[in-house]
Amino acid sequence: MARFTGGSSVPGGYYWNPRHGTMTPVTDPGGTLPGKPTDRYVRVHWLVALLAAPLLGGLFVVLLPFIGLAMMVRYAFERITGQARAGARDLAATVTPGWRPGEVHLTGRSVDGTPEELHGGGAGESALKDVADEIAHKRSGGKKD
Repeated sequence: MARFTGGSSVPGGYYWNPRHGTMTPVTDPGGTLPGKPTDRYVRVHWLVALLAAPLLGGLFVVLLPFIGLAMMVRYAFERITGQARAGARDLAATVTPGWRPGEVHLTGRSVDGTPEELHGGGAGESALKDVADEIAHKRSGGKKD
């Protein structure tokens, strides 16, 4: 059997990676195997690949209940030891938005308060009244009242 490494140019055919248990088809002559140069591949005859597919599928069907039980035991262990909670907290921190609409940001003030407190220094009610008075003053020709 011919052995190849990942990233090398190979003739068309089927290549098996024993470390990962994956079968990789290469359709073009001179195609490239996926992976790093440390990945090893073995060229497999098409007939062997054809016969191995149902055998591996049957093995998966037979082992599927045991895989499910192993996953359940692992979940129970993580739940008991609290590792699931830490993972959920990390996931929640990842998907939670960093802002919520309606909040005041970059002002250094709390959302709770009067409009004057929230907009002090520029856009509160008194500031709008001052602007209105200034406009009225300029429209009257700059005469003082």
